[in-house]
Amino acid sequence: HLQLVESGGGWVQPGGSLRLSCAASGFRLDSYTIGWFRRAPGKGREGVSCINTRGDASYYADSVKGRFTISRDIDKNTVYLQMNSLKPEDTAVYYCAADGSCGYSGRHYFTSEFRSWGQGAQVTVSS
Repeated sequence: HLQLVESGGGWVQPGGSLRLSCAASGFRLDSYTIGWFRRAPGKGREGVSCINTRGDASYYADSVKGRFTISRDIDKNTVYLQMNSLKPEDTAVYYCAADGSCGYSGRHYFTSEFRSWGQGAQVTVSS
């Protein structure tokens, strides 16, 4: 049974930073691709970033490229999303998910449907 628990959300001023954590249990991180998604108020779900099973490739949506960094710690079985230069439009509930696929099609970031999801962490960027 795959379980994912997000933490690290909160409120931050524009230009600030937050780091989200996604603790996995019931499986090893190197067994599945892990993705971060977000849902802003009144909008659909958006893929943000993902990391492959080997941990040697990561992918980003254009909206966060250059500002967000995905990483993982195999020993802690945890995936992180470092978010820098945050903007009000980054305000959303952020979810981590496992067991899907993602990458670039040309220059376009894409994700498939992921099978296992965490409960989400609220990130609010405002002054």
